[in-house]
Amino acid sequence: MAKKFPVAPKNPERICWGCDKYCREDDLQCGNGCERIQHPIELDGPEWYKHGDWSNLLSDEQQIQLGLKTIPIVEEKPAPKAAKPHIKLPLKHKAV
Repeated sequence: MAKKFPVAPKNPERICWGCDKYCREDDLQCGNGCERIQHPIELDGPEWYKHGDWSNLLSDEQQIQLGLKTIPIVEEKPAPKAAKPHIKLPLKHKAV
């Protein structure tokens, strides 16, 4: 299972974000090349996760936690006035 990916790490410039190893920038072990992969916060700013479609990758709960999705507000309708139970009987018509 992959490590959790931090939304806003303290010092993203010190780590390579190219794989799940998160190596120090001067000790790349994964073989992704000789360059450090930047964290998206370095490229797109602090709200990097608000861009793009995350619906297939994150659950509804995760999207709500990140502020990508709002909790639907259900408007409550006022309860109808309680009526006394009754039975409606047909009226008998008098024969003329």
